[in-house]
Amino acid sequence: MNSKKATRRTALAAGLALALGLGVAAQASAGGPRTVSGSPSDNLTRIADFYGAYIDAESDLDNGGGKLARQLRAYYLTPAYLKQLTAWEDKNHADGVLQAQNTPLSWKVTDNGTADYTEAAITLTWGGGDTTRLIVDMTRTTHRIFYIGTKGIGGK
Repeated sequence: MNSKKATRRTALAAGLALALGLGVAAQASAGGPRTVSGSPSDNLTRIADFYGAYIDAESDLDNGGGKLARQLRAYYLTPAYLKQLTAWEDKNHADGVLQAQNTPLSWKVTDNGTADYTEAAITLTWGGGDTTRLIVDMTRTTHRIFYIGTKGIGGK
C-alpha cells in the first residue's frame, strides 16, 4: 500500500475513533502520528488531564510528586472531597488518587455515563501488566472531582 493511502486510512481511522468518542487519545495503527485532543469544558478531558498530570508529577524522579501533586489535587478536587481523601490516605497508608502505594506505568480514562455528573472509569496499568480500575465522579458545573473509588457513587 502506498504511503498516501496509508496516511488517509490512518487519518480516517483516528477521526472515526474521535467522532465515536472512543477515547481522548487515538493512536494510528499504521505508524502515523499520535493525536490527543480535548476541551476544558469536557469533563472526560479534565479527568484525563488530571490523571496524566498527577501521574507525571508522582513519577518525577527529581520531585516525586510533592508540591505539584498537592497543587493538582487542590485545583481538580472539591475541598470537601480533598478532606475525605486525606482521611482515606491516613487510614489506608496509600495515595488516595491512585488508591495505591506505587505509581502506575500508564493510565486510560473511559466515559462511564450518568446524567447529573460525569463518571469515568480509570484503568491504571502497573509493572508486570496488572491493572486496577477506579471510578471517578466529577460535577458538571464546577468541573471538580468529588469522588474516587472502586465503585461510583451510583454503585457501578
